[in-house]
This record gives sequence, C-alpha cells and structure tokens, in this order.
Amino acid sequence: MSTNTSANTALRDEFAALLDESFGGGEAIEGTVVKGTIVGVENDVIVVDVGLKAEGRIPVAEFGPVGSRQSLNVGDTVEVFLERMENAMGEAVISRERARREEAWDRLEDAAGDSSRVEGIIFGRVKGGFTVDLDGAVAFLPGSQVDIRPVRDVTPLMGITQPFQILKMDRRRGNIVVSRRAVLEETRAEQRTELLSNLHEGQVLDGVVKNITDYGAFVDLGGIDGLLHVTDMSWRRINHPTEVLSIGQTVKVQVIKVNPESQRISLGMKQLEADPWDGIDLKYPVRATFTGRVTNITEYGAFVELEPGVEGLVHVSEMSWTKKNVHPGKIVSQSQEVEVMVLDVDPSKRRISLGLKQVQENPWESFSAQYPVGSTVEGQVKNITEFGLFIGLDHDLDGMIHLSDLDWNRSGDEAIKDFKKGDTVKAIVLDIDMEKERIGLGVKQLGGDPFAGVSSSTKKGSIVTCIISAVTDNGLEVKFGDSDFPGFIRRSDLARDRGDQRPDRFAVGDKVDALVTNVDKSSRRITLSIKSLEIEEEKKAVAQYGSADAGASLGDILGAAMDKARREAND
Repeated sequence: MSTNTSANTALRDEFAALLDESFGGGEAIEGTVVKGTIVGVENDVIVVDVGLKAEGRIPVAEFGPVGSRQSLNVGDTVEVFLERMENAMGEAVISRERARREEAWDRLEDAAGDSSRVEGIIFGRVKGGFTVDLDGAVAFLPGSQVDIRPVRDVTPLMGITQPFQILKMDRRRGNIVVSRRAVLEETRAEQRTELLSNLHEGQVLDGVVKNITDYGAFVDLGGIDGLLHVTDMSWRRINHPTEVLSIGQTVKVQVIKVNPESQRISLGMKQLEADPWDGIDLKYPVRATFTGRVTNITEYGAFVELEPGVEGLVHVSEMSWTKKNVHPGKIVSQSQEVEVMVLDVDPSKRRISLGLKQVQENPWESFSAQYPVGSTVEGQVKNITEFGLFIGLDHDLDGMIHLSDLDWNRSGDEAIKDFKKGDTVKAIVLDIDMEKERIGLGVKQLGGDPFAGVSSSTKKGSIVTCIISAVTDNGLEVKFGDSDFPGFIRRSDLARDRGDQRPDRFAVGDKVDALVTNVDKSSRRITLSIKSLEIEEEKKAVAQYGSADAGASLGDILGAAMDKARREAND
C-alpha cells in the first residue's frame, strides 16, 4: 500500500514539474487563456493541443466572429481558454469563444475608459433591440440607439462591420450596451461643423427633401439640414409645401442665411429664378386691364394672380358698384378667371391694387344720363330709417328721400308715417353725387312749393285775413291765403295795448286781420302782427283826419274816419 502511495506521489511531482516547465513557475493555468496548436480537423470540430499531452475539442463555429467562418489548418497556433485540464473523457475542456470574449472584454474596457469607438456586427434580434458581436463579446443595441431617426428595416445594417459607442458595461454580469446613434450624431456634428465652415450666402447646392411641415421643408445638404420656408419656394403663392415638393426629392437651393452659432441655415428656391416684380410698374400700368385668376379670398377682398409670382388685391370696395357690405366670396369664386383694372402699383412694397367694378359699366353714370337732376323716378321703399326712406331705382341703385323732403308743411317725423316697406313711391331727383355714390330724392318737390306762391303774392307790409287754427299761451297759429299757408302771431303782437295781448280773447275759427311784418324765404316763415296793423291804421287816420296837436282826440279822429267809411259804402 505504501509502495503504491509513494509511486502516485512521485507521478504527481513529475506532472507538476512538467507543468512548471511548460507554463513557467507553476502558476495555475485553469481559468486562463493559453496558446494551443491545431492538430486535427474533424468535420465541424477542431482538435487543439494545449501542451502536457492534453488535447481539447472546439466546434469550428467558435473560430470566427458570430455568423462568419474562417480558414483553419493543422499546425496553426490559436489562443484558447482552459477551463479544466481534464474531463471525464480525459480531454482538456477548452473554448476559443471564451478566449475571444476575454480578449474582447480587455479591449472593450480600455475603449470604454477613453470613450473610443469599437467595431462590431449586428447579428440578431432580441426584445427591445438587437445583439452585436464585438469580436467575441456580445452586446445589446437598444432599438432607439440604431439610428438618429427611427428605422423601419434594420436588415441592410446586419452582418456588416460598423462602429459603435459603448454606453455601459458590467464585466461581472457580462452586460454591454452599445449605441450606433451616438456615433452617427458625433459624425454628423463633425460634418455639420465642417460643412458650415464652407457654406456662404448665395451658394447654390443640391439637397434632398427630408421632411415637410406646414411652414416649409427641411433639406439635407449632405450631413446638415437647412430650412426651406414656404415663402421662399416660389414667387407665386403656395398654400402648402406639398404643392411643389415631396419627401426624397432632390432640389437645387440657394443659401440665404447661415448662423454659425445656432447652426441654422435658411434656404431658398425662388431666388434661383428671375424676380417677376422687376419692372412691375412698366408691365402693369395704371388704368390698364388684364385677365387673372382668383387665388385667395379673404374678408377684405380677393387676391388675383396676374402671372406666376405676381398677385394683386381687389379690395371689397372695388368689387361691385352696387353690392355693399357683401363678402367677396359672394362676388367671385376660387380659381375664377376675372378681368381687372390696375388702380395702383407700389414696387417697393410689392403691392398692386386692382379693381373689378372698373371694367364693368358704371351704373351711376348710366343713371345720371337717363335721369338727370329734376327727373321724376319711381321705385319701391326698401328701407325706412330715422333720417329718411331708401328707394330702389333702375340700374340696381338706391336713392334716399330725407325727412325734410317728404312734405312742405308737416314735419318729417310726421310725414314718414305715411310710408311702409314695399310702397311704390314717385320722387324727383334732387342730386347725384357719383364720387360718393349717392342719389338724393324728394317727394314734396313733385308739387309746387306753397311758400313760393304765398311769398310772391304776400309782401312785407301787406294786410292779410287769417283764420285762427290754434290758440296757445305764446300766441295764435293761423292760416291764410288760398293754400292755407301756416303763420304765427306772437302774444306781444296780438294788440297795441298790453292789456289786450291775451290769446284767450280769441277762439279757433275766428278771422283776424294782420300785417305782414317779415317774409323769410330761407326759413320759409312769414311773420304777422295785429299790433303792427293797429299802429299802421292809427298813423293813416291821424294823417288824414287831424292830429292830437289840433285838439282832436284819437276817438274823434277814429269816429270821423268810420263815418266817412260808412258814407262811402252807402254811396
């Protein structure tokens, strides 16, 4: 028993010596990477001699990057990971993949330390992302880190070597997270800086439309994007960028502005074309007529395109001679071809004022020619307001009868009660103002002015007989003449004597004689006075029959005058 024990001990010592001789110093080699020699290739298995007459078997798949193969020959030296010197079958347990992984981890830790990029191959899909072979170490690539923008199909990126940035790694747990997006962003930032340094205003470049918004399009200039605003796409009006552009389209653009600090680039397409506004005042002289297309309708008017890039505004006030306060959409429609007249051109403000009604017959001129001032017209009452009546006339025009032109004798507020909407009314044309587009009419002018007849026959100082129509505290309302023209006798003019200046002495229907003291044609008033008549009669009597200085009293003088008058009447 002791002999066998001594023999086993000697064998172990000899084996340990051989290990020391092969690997130097007797250090434990299990769990480390060692060099071995390929001694055989059997189907899909490689036989490797790791020394000490120990051989191990490794699948061929472990001798290349995941998803690839490499050429293996007998005699080649390879590094393998020695897990155990001997298994149950007397073979060494070795792994090429484990050796590559250990080597890779060492390199990856160094790369993560100095934030340098690493090479890898995307080879599989997992939940939430993809797997990447980093030359032996398997890393996780989240879906959000594949590209700068979401990628629908990753197939073209798989199986090719490309750079990645290590975001996080834990060697103990064997976890590595990488990003392709970080590399692209860094590369893009470098490209942007380089490209920005070479850009200048006025430069013409080719770009690709990457994105379209309501206000414009983003164009890729080869690593940097520029904004092509909708107003810089064309000289003509564009409602939405999709009218002229599509995603993926290659376009030629001009650099309008470059801001190195914000790295913003403004681009333009219309700047590559001739400005249609050059010499605009010569192409579109004032009062000339042109045909254009309605491109936009607003509350205040309609825009008409005269040529691509040149639009003029037809203000709502210049659309119709007769339709007022109407929405422009009820006069013209979108894309309608219309004839317009140029009213004004302002090249500095790039504005053209157009008129639609000016190319149509002016109804005001036609009406004026057909119905000059003094003509009689007829129409229906369209509207009744606090200041008069609006009458519908020929040529689709309206005329107004002011309250003061309704009746000669009555107030306007009283006379307007005789009318209602729809009534047919005759009137006289009093005034036509084509500039202000107004027609003044009068109803009372259809009959003669009673004041004209009264004023011509009734002179100042004449005596008239009046009929009292009303008694007031201030005096008497009377009528006189063939047309019963109204007049008024003030209280102070009712009698010569103050005690008789009482309106209650008179009654409605009484006849009185009065003297005309004033005829005012401007105010259409005739002033009457009983007092003045009495004074006038007294003067005549005194002059004819004597004076108070001769000793005769006023009663004697008036009595004599009355007797004379009776005698003359009897004769």
